[in-house]
Amino acid sequence: MAQIVTTLGPKTADELDLILPHEHVFVDLRRWNEPGYAQAEAADVVRLMAPEIEKARAAGVTAIVECSTGGVGRRADIDRAVSESTSFPLVVPTGFYREPWIPDWVHAASEAKLREWLLAELEDEIEASGVTAGWIKLSAGDDGLTACETKILRAAAAAGVATNAVIGSHTIRGRVVQDQLAIIEAAGYTPERFIWIHTQAEPDSNLHLEMARRGAWIEYDAIGNEERDDFFLNLIRRVLDAGLGHRLLLSHDRGWYDPSLPGGGTPQPYTYLCEHFLPKLRASGVDEATIHQLTHTNPFQAFARPTP
Repeated sequence: MAQIVTTLGPKTADELDLILPHEHVFVDLRRWNEPGYAQAEAADVVRLMAPEIEKARAAGVTAIVECSTGGVGRRADIDRAVSESTSFPLVVPTGFYREPWIPDWVHAASEAKLREWLLAELEDEIEASGVTAGWIKLSAGDDGLTACETKILRAAAAAGVATNAVIGSHTIRGRVVQDQLAIIEAAGYTPERFIWIHTQAEPDSNLHLEMARRGAWIEYDAIGNEERDDFFLNLIRRVLDAGLGHRLLLSHDRGWYDPSLPGGGTPQPYTYLCEHFLPKLRASGVDEATIHQLTHTNPFQAFARPTP
């Protein structure tokens, strides 16, 4: 049986409904070696973010995929505290961000060592947090993969082969995704277990369709601004008309507590998709079965792994 690995344990499709596949609870975009990086008290994060989780639940959200990874302030212990305080499942990643946020130890590590590290977090826990990683989050430079980013991707593909964990990558350019899929396939993994995060940032929508036809998940994850709703509606309609709705994910890329800001900053709610965008999608002629596929079936299938 397939299950999503969450902060509250494995969850089956029957236990979940609408899933947001790209959000953040805690992010620090400072470099890993800067003073104060990723430092915060769990109680302060809970105080700021628990109300946002409750708003999401009230809007119909049943799980959120946390996309903060190594290099941008991942704190699985804090994610767990927020999750347990709200009894709401979060899906936390293993993995690393792109240059220049990659820590020195990752540059120095062998591919085999990185594979071992990823597997430990996917099969056991993240940094003594009690949280098992539910997926692999990576990134790639806009101008192409660096040698270290390539090494990380190969290690991730090997870990994916062992666990069936999905690999999601913050990748802005479609031509870089082409390179990433070639590397994954050469390592024995499959495009079906790859998410192109921030697909909407690539202006050539033909590349969106090309990657989906190759089997990759494409993700439109900047929904949340009324002025851009028509942009996303048009992109979604093009994917659906091409018969590729089964490879599409939708989210906000919202949240979050930022320890570099006083009081953690001001979070953006996780509710725009449910409260504002989906009604527009329905009004445009998209039926309820397709809405369910885009918001429940697809994200569950993307992040689910076989029961050990």
